[in-house]
Amino acid sequence: MGTALITGASSGLGLEYAWQLAAVRHNVVLVARREDRLEEVAEEIRQVAGVRVEVLARDLANRAELDDVAARLRTDVDPIGLLVNNAGFGLGQSFVGGDLAREEEALDVLVRAVLVLSHAAAPAMVARGHGAILNVSSVASHTVMGTYAAHKTWVRTFTEALASELRTTPVTVTVVMPGLVRTNFHEASGLDSSTWPDFGWLTAEDVVGSSLEAVRRGKVLCTPSLLYKAATGLLRTAPRWAVRAATGPSLSARAIM
Repeated sequence: MGTALITGASSGLGLEYAWQLAAVRHNVVLVARREDRLEEVAEEIRQVAGVRVEVLARDLANRAELDDVAARLRTDVDPIGLLVNNAGFGLGQSFVGGDLAREEEALDVLVRAVLVLSHAAAPAMVARGHGAILNVSSVASHTVMGTYAAHKTWVRTFTEALASELRTTPVTVTVVMPGLVRTNFHEASGLDSSTWPDFGWLTAEDVVGSSLEAVRRGKVLCTPSLLYKAATGLLRTAPRWAVRAATGPSLSARAIM
């Protein structure tokens, strides 16, 4: 039994990570903004799974609160063996004409938080002789669907770089690149889920299960489902002009409510 820290743990993939890890007897530290929701989730997990659940109600876009989470990763008291950088941020706007403050907040949550928390976790895990980091990117990282795609591209590349840096240590780093997942993320982000065909949707259970198995096997890259493996292969080999034409702003704008 170890302890996992999960960001964005109050709903969606983060909540599913918490439940699947608790089911295999991991204690969990839940990080999200809403303390009331986190406490509700924590009590449910304690009652059902019988593991220790710690709540950290913090806004990762706030540097002082982000530093609180980083400090938790560094401590040797109930040390963190798995960091899941999952916190999401849906912009629901185009870059041109969009709100700049919202763009900066997305950058803080999707990029800076991953950087800061990984920087805190990795040395502590190396010193203890074990540990894993799991970062949530997206198939969108192979597209040009706005700044969200740019942020997720950073997460993917950063993960590969960190995994390479840590390859001679007992610490592993994995990035999962799901496609469309049935959670409340799209509605909360102001996106119209009906834009996308039913066959393109994955379940949170499958995405989380696949990525945790990849962590156990020490894999660096994880793309759940054959559909998205094929899509990723196509996007990586297609000429960039074709990728821009097929996955540019017109595609992302079609989904904005």
